[in-house]
Amino acid sequence: MGARIGQDGHVSHASTLPTESETADLRTLARSLAVEAGALVRGGRPAHVEVAATKSSDVDPVTAMDRASEDLLRRRLSVRRPDDAVLGEEGDDVAGTSGLTWVVDPIDGTVNYLYGVASYAVSVAVVAGGPDPATWTPVAGAVHSIVDGATWSAARGQGADRDGTPLAVRTAGSLATSLVGTGFGYAADRRAHQARVLTHVLPRVRDIRRLGSAAIDLCLVAEGTLDLYYERGLNPWDMAAGGLVAAEAGAAVGGLRGAPATDLMTVAGAPARQAELVAVLEDAGADAPEV
Repeated sequence: MGARIGQDGHVSHASTLPTESETADLRTLARSLAVEAGALVRGGRPAHVEVAATKSSDVDPVTAMDRASEDLLRRRLSVRRPDDAVLGEEGDDVAGTSGLTWVVDPIDGTVNYLYGVASYAVSVAVVAGGPDPATWTPVAGAVHSIVDGATWSAARGQGADRDGTPLAVRTAGSLATSLVGTGFGYAADRRAHQARVLTHVLPRVRDIRRLGSAAIDLCLVAEGTLDLYYERGLNPWDMAAGGLVAAEAGAAVGGLRGAPATDLMTVAGAPARQAELVAVLEDAGADAPEV
């Protein structure tokens, strides 16, 4: 059943999922917000970026631009979608009454931004039933690559594209010929566990890439630049938009042992190869306690 729309154009709190046309409009908004915030980040990057704070550990930085980008996104959403909730990486959560939640990452790949490594993005998504990835339904989203200006977007049931070109995942001939993206956490225990898991994965695939932006990695799976991607420890804002782009391009996106994609594990890729990688990760105990 589609959402009920009031005279102000906002989704009623009594709604389920937005209609097809509303979903398309939400995709357009997500894309425009991601592009606008990306332009702010791109145009405002100084020659030397300073760390403003740290989060989970001393190597998990926040910059002033992270905060400025998220402030911009929140201001725009407060005007365009005042009834929706907002879940962001840097600010306080905002409650809503519409049943929709915007999940935003102002700079996904902050360490790359800090060092000038060319893989960081703005990620903007809207989900129904948020803020838990295990129970939400992604509705629309966009990922804007700040350095090269590429923009991926998707809407539930309406496919995915990169700058208007439709996307479809690529199915590698085998797991052994698959190029696999991954990422590593910031806590020492998690890194050590992920390193052990990597020793099980690396001999079974073509090679591993660690680019530093989960949102971009998921979009690269959608367009076939990466065959597969897996990572433990993703936050909701890391996976919301990119996961939808991958899924709408035909990827299987999930966790281990039949679970959905969550912070415990996210695995994405063409269904046959994704299932094979899931099996390898399960055998490696990739979701085991980190000690």
